[in-house]
Amino acid sequence: MNENLSVLGVFALLSVLAVGGGAAVLPETKALVVESHHWLTDDGFRDIYGLGQVVPGPNMLMVIVIGYHVTGYVGALLAFLGFFVPAGVISWGASRVWDHFEGSPWRRSLQQGMAPLVVGLMAAGTISIARTAIDGVLTILIAVAVFAGVYFVKKVNPAILVLGGGLVGLALLSGSGAGIP
Repeated sequence: MNENLSVLGVFALLSVLAVGGGAAVLPETKALVVESHHWLTDDGFRDIYGLGQVVPGPNMLMVIVIGYHVTGYVGALLAFLGFFVPAGVISWGASRVWDHFEGSPWRRSLQQGMAPLVVGLMAAGTISIARTAIDGVLTILIAVAVFAGVYFVKKVNPAILVLGGGLVGLALLSGSGAGIP
């Protein structure tokens, strides 16, 4: 029961901190899940995050997988509720206040000030995941190729590039005789 409350508490806290979306709290999610509570390893966190990027739906549904990993179905449900209910309630309330101030200079200033904050938080999330995923020349080359594809080729679905990078890594790992963990 104590572990279930921890799952609920961790994801409720992350929900409240997720200004700009789930990617904004990736570094803190990793810190809490991997370093503080030791629910996952770096590799496990990276794998769950990667899976969340290629499956349909919001990528932060990965919290359900983490909750399930910790305490089964109850943990999955508590992680889901903890991560999505507080943010939903706050968003609903904030949207009512936001609509009230439509056309206000205060609202425009706040919106302009939040944009760099959200971009910075998303960049921190990207760096956090890159630190666990990029560990050698091969992974650097794959990351650069996927970035170039996303940045320069506008008509390619990023999920296809991520899947392609995974397949290249898998093929090269298999061919080297290193084995697959």
